[in-house]
Amino acid sequence: MKRTNDRSDRRGGRRKFLKTCGLAAAAWTAPAFVPSSVFGARAPSERIGVAVIGNGNQATIDIPAFLQNDDVQVVAVCDVNTASGGYKTPQQFLGRKPAQEQVNKYYADKTGRGQYQGCAAYRDFREVLARSDVDAVVIVVPDHWHAVMAVAAARAGKDIYCEKPLSLTVAEGQAMVQAVRRHGRILQTGSHWRSHPWVRHACELVRNGRIGKLERILVTLPPNNAVSPGPGWQPMPVPPGFDYDMWLGPAPQAEYHRDRCFYRFRFILDYSGGQVTNFGAHRHDIAQWGHGTELTGPVEVEDLGGEFPPPGDLFTTALKVAFRCRFADGVELVCRTENPDSPTRFETRFEGTEGWVQFARNGVKTQPESLADSQIGPDEIHLPVSNPARSGKEKRINYLIPDHVRNFLDAVRSRQDPIEPVEVGHRTATICHLGNLAMLLKRKIRWDPDKEQVVGDDQAAAVLARPLRPPWHL
Repeated sequence: MKRTNDRSDRRGGRRKFLKTCGLAAAAWTAPAFVPSSVFGARAPSERIGVAVIGNGNQATIDIPAFLQNDDVQVVAVCDVNTASGGYKTPQQFLGRKPAQEQVNKYYADKTGRGQYQGCAAYRDFREVLARSDVDAVVIVVPDHWHAVMAVAAARAGKDIYCEKPLSLTVAEGQAMVQAVRRHGRILQTGSHWRSHPWVRHACELVRNGRIGKLERILVTLPPNNAVSPGPGWQPMPVPPGFDYDMWLGPAPQAEYHRDRCFYRFRFILDYSGGQVTNFGAHRHDIAQWGHGTELTGPVEVEDLGGEFPPPGDLFTTALKVAFRCRFADGVELVCRTENPDSPTRFETRFEGTEGWVQFARNGVKTQPESLADSQIGPDEIHLPVSNPARSGKEKRINYLIPDHVRNFLDAVRSRQDPIEPVEVGHRTATICHLGNLAMLLKRKIRWDPDKEQVVGDDQAAAVLARPLRPPWHL
């Protein structure tokens, strides 16, 4: 789908957007002069101005993936935290100042001049969206912020790279789809495994009938990779330099605890969906791609014995995941928590009438084994290649996110959809949300994937959307 990309129109609307956001004109900072040696032969008008919103754990991977592209200039970073520890690992010291220093050092080292000050740092994402030199934003914040930021970015004329899972609720995902399409923007969902040759080959084998008729898809998830403080947890003082109220944003008011924020937010239902939306966003995305259902969804989702923390625990997402989906073609998808140390571990497995194909981080396995070397013919289904410049033999994981980012940048230039457009990310997230909902309610949910509505269950239907804490809205 072709989209318009008139930068002058976006930049001419700056004053209107500033007024909408309630920000003074002084909030905008003029783009810094950058030596041409930083970007090779690219003229300033040809570079994609990028701002990274959210400078935590995942940003340490995403920022370098953008920096390495000569047609990109990272002009701004944004985070409610100035700088602190407390992220995924004890060694991490992250926030907007470390991210700003990372970007400035990269460009300083690249020029060999020893100094660069062209990357600005912000606390409020609305100031970033008001900058006329920002063409695209990278949204790397907790899930409860994705929809508000993405919708605002689309309205501001920015293209969007949004980390997975795309949304916190089904309704928020629907709003993101509508905003991106209404404003003619490009959105890439950060489900980066879609950009790996192993995943593409596994899905092509399934789509081209190498395992016969597809009957069943198995998705496995690891146990939670963080420990809750448990029931009886006590509030903590908000650390200096951390705007906790802004971190909460549209989520309900809650007392601060260090395990509520940073990486561990994903185990609290107010902000995320646990491992179902964490690792599950990748693995269900692979399931959708291989099944050919990335623009639809199941017709039933039921609980198979999911288990949750006790009342009063800070963490509220599933400790043990177990749910099943059934699709209109009769294919079932079963998602369970499994032992990550199992020697037969896999992440997504397709079972058919004549064999199976499974994907794990160490490669693709098949039964019969000869399927792994099966070549896809010229007249068969070929799934999109994320980075055509990469040799098909280059299968190392460290190319994964850079190729996904490159695919996004190519889409920004061509105005064609990337490999994981907004509708696809939304449909994958929807499976995750419905799985969590079925486990919470302990019953089967009937789902109309065309209308994107729960059928015959008002209680379940009401949970598809959540109220946003004022003044935030979609």
